[in-house]
This record gives sequence, C-alpha cells and structure tokens, in this order.
Amino acid sequence: MSVPVIDLFAGPGGLGEGFASLQGHQGRPFFEIALSIEKDAVAHRTLMLRAVFRRLRGSKDVKHYYSYMRGEIDEVAFRGIPAVGSAFEHAATEARCLELGKSDEASIDREIRAALKGQDTWVLIGGPPCQAYSLAGRSRRANDKNFHKDEKHFLYREYLRIIQVHKPTIFVMENVKGLLSSKHSGESMFEKIVADLSMPTKGLEYEIRSFTKRGERSSLEPADYLIHSDRYGIPQSRHRVILFGVRKGLNMPQHQLLAPVKRPVTVKQAIDDLPRIRSKLSRGDSVETWRKALQAAPDYVKGWRTENEFAMIETMRAFAVAATSTTPGSAFISRGYRKPRKPTELQQWLQDRRLGGVCQHEARSHMVSDLARYLFSASFAHLWGYCPLLDEFPPKLLPDHINVRVDRESEEIPFKDRFRVQCRDEPSATVVAHIAKDGHYYIHYDPSQCRSLTVREAARLQTFPDNYFFAGNRTQQYTQVGNAVPPLLAHKLARIVRSLLNEMSKRKRRKASDAAQKLQTGSERLNLAQRLSVLTDAASQ
Repeated sequence: MSVPVIDLFAGPGGLGEGFASLQGHQGRPFFEIALSIEKDAVAHRTLMLRAVFRRLRGSKDVKHYYSYMRGEIDEVAFRGIPAVGSAFEHAATEARCLELGKSDEASIDREIRAALKGQDTWVLIGGPPCQAYSLAGRSRRANDKNFHKDEKHFLYREYLRIIQVHKPTIFVMENVKGLLSSKHSGESMFEKIVADLSMPTKGLEYEIRSFTKRGERSSLEPADYLIHSDRYGIPQSRHRVILFGVRKGLNMPQHQLLAPVKRPVTVKQAIDDLPRIRSKLSRGDSVETWRKALQAAPDYVKGWRTENEFAMIETMRAFAVAATSTTPGSAFISRGYRKPRKPTELQQWLQDRRLGGVCQHEARSHMVSDLARYLFSASFAHLWGYCPLLDEFPPKLLPDHINVRVDRESEEIPFKDRFRVQCRDEPSATVVAHIAKDGHYYIHYDPSQCRSLTVREAARLQTFPDNYFFAGNRTQQYTQVGNAVPPLLAHKLARIVRSLLNEMSKRKRRKASDAAQKLQTGSERLNLAQRLSVLTDAASQ
C-alpha cells in the first residue's frame, strides 16, 4: 500500500510531483498524493490535470491526455471521455481549492482524515507562502509601517496546526533563503518556526533534521538547512530552506543525505534541445520588421567608447544575420525527439516521447528598444562569458526607468542586473514568480533568438517534466512555474524519506519477529517444564 502524502500550499504541485513520481515495490508508487490544498484557482486546475494524468498513466486512456496537451481536443471533449471523466472525479477529491487560515478548519480536518483512511504512517509536505520572508519582498516594503502585521508572517501556523491535530510521521517544509534572516518584532522567525515545529503540542515532539548534514537541532546551524539546488543536479541557482521533521518515539534511524553532483547542470543542457524560435514585436510584428529591428540594434552600441565597441558591433551584426527563425513558437510544436546516446539524469526526467513535441513554448512580445538590449546582453555573454550589468551598457541602451537612474549620492545605478542573460554554461538564476511581469531578468543565451525564456524553458529550469501542463494564460503559467519547488529536487528528497520509512518498517518487523521468537521460546520452555514434571511424577509413583 502506498504511503499517503498531504500537500499544503501546493501551488502547481512541484513538491508533490517529486513524491508521487517515486516508485516502490514492483514499480508501484511508493507515495500517493492523498490530498493537496491550494488557494489559487488556476494553480488548482493544474493540480487537477496532474492528478488526472497520474490516474490515466499506465492505461490506454492516457493517450487522451496527450491529445489534450497537443490541442487536438478541447477540455469539454477531454472531460467527456468516460475514463477521463472518472479520473476527474477522483482528482476533485484529491486536489482541493481551499485557503488555509480562512477555510473552515473542521472541514479541512475531515478531508485529511478521509484522505488518510486510517493509515498511521504518512507524510506532510508543503511550503507556506514566503513573501513576508523573501529578501525581495522585505526590500520592497522596507518603509511599510504595516509590514509586521502581514498575515503571511504566520501562515506557517496553519501548517503547524495540521501537525498538532494529525501527527504526521514525517514532514517536509520548504521556504525561501530569506527566512534565515527574517525577524518579527526583533525575534528570529527561523528560530521561532523551528522551535514551534520541534514541539507542536504537549506530548508531541519532532527532530528537525537537515537533508544535507547529519546531526540534531542542537548541533546544526541555521545555514545547514539551506539547500543549494545547483549542487544536486538542478540547472538553477535556487537556494531554499527545507526542514525535515521526524516524529520522536518511532525509533527512527539516521537518514541518507542528498548526494552532490560532480558538475553543475547548465542552462544549455536543460533547454538547448528545444525548438529555436524568435521573439515577437509588441507593435507591428512580422518576420521582416523583427529582423530589421535586430539589424538596427548594433547602432545603439556606437558611442560606447570602450575598447570592445568594435567587437561588440560586429558580433551583434553577425547574430542579427543568423536570426533566421520564422516562428515565435506556439502552444504546441510537433516534432520528434532526438534520442541521446547516453541520456543524462535530467533528460530522463524531463522527456516524454509519447507527447510527440513541446507544449507551451511560445515567445513573448518585446519592444524594439528591448530587443536591442537583449541582443547586446546575449552577445556580451557570448563574447565574455558573463552577464553585463547596467553600468556596463552603452548609454543609448540604458532604459528610461526610475530604477536605472544614477543615485546622486553614490553615483551608482540601483538594480544593475535588471537585464540579465542566463549564461549557457552555468545554472540559471533563481526562477521566481516575477518572471510573469517581464522577461528582462530571463534573457535567452542565444543572441539570434533575441528573446526572453518561454514558459516551457522556465519549467525545464525548474525541472518540470515536459508532459506537465500548466493551466491558465501565459502570465498565470509563468507565475505557477516561479512559485514551485523543482520536482526533480523533491524527487531526491522523497528518496531519502522512502529509505527512512523502509528502514523504520524493517526495524518494526525485526522487533516483532524477535518478540514472537521470545514468545515461542518461552512457550517451548514451558511445555518442556510441563513434560518434565509429568515424567518426574510418573517416576516417583
């Protein structure tokens, strides 16, 4: 029987996907998402679709899911297929659109009990919203007198309440790096959260372990709970605090640790096999006007007055000539996979040949002036291997934006990395929800494509499998991708949890076997004593 998982603040399901994808005995799922809770209606639709896919996977009816992803049938027709309709009925009980902290607690508790079906061994996962802890969020609200009243500071208490009431065997809680330095009324939020989770209520205690370092809370530093995703095979410099709670009193052994990879996985390794596409123009778009915009872009570099001016102009011109892509992409691009001779771990995780192409790989529209900045940034990275900051930009390419104006006191430009190319031979910068606002921070490394990353490329950097379909419009899709936990990282965490639960089960069986053996030995001794007593009585007569 699969181990139930309850996923709180689930988002589009990145953390849950990692657990649900892990197999156990005879290829069966070791974990089962018994219940996922998410307040955002669009992310909830994504959770529903993924639950449907898991239900159909392994059956002949999974072909309908792929047809839906390819746009061959709409959602009405998709739901109208009997097997799919049945899968949606199951998904409606698994994925719930509820807001923790505002929805009725008694109802939520009933749903959790129903989902667990009386099983004692289960896992709680999730990441309470992090805006109040993130460095960016705190920076934006530095002068906000009401920031300390933000309810998001204490949404972890909803997670804590579930622990208090339902007592999971193990929990995995994720949050941003900023949690380590966040304070509320002068008190460290990290220390408070760890203390609360260590003893949720009287008689219930948890060891708060680290996935990367052995030891107990007393011997671990706050930084020991920080996971650098790029060290573990994720093509992204995503640093997140992840707490590993193990209930005391269950005789839990030490757990395995995350195994670092020999070399970081790069942006190129993650997305280079995707179809080459061009960006669009926000006004008057056509292939001809797009190419003219690229051909005019090198003129913006004139007057840069650096020794690199000529080399940059020539490089930009060469890439403008090489910009031969005619399609801006689409919701689905049909194509075959080029089977690698020796697929990498990431390729095995991402690719699904049954899909027959790539979905949600469509470029944004950009202003002509931004195209010039993108071409410059990508060409700069191509030449020198790093992303230029705004104070390295030619004057004609500096945007007329309040965040770019030179500070009069320091004579420095704030937000220098406003336009950031993702260098091909390194992991990407952290993919965050802000990617939905604009693509300036996520410029593709190929100058001839001259664009920001697509939803599918961002999803790849987050390690969502290619068969993962995000509901909603493109802005909503970007937001979901940015808010998620990388599923491949979650999968590696799930392996550690599986190993720990298996070891716990072995110890239980061994203990039960020893007890039975002792009982049997005691019974045999008793029988022998009784027989000896009879023989002794007979001899005395």
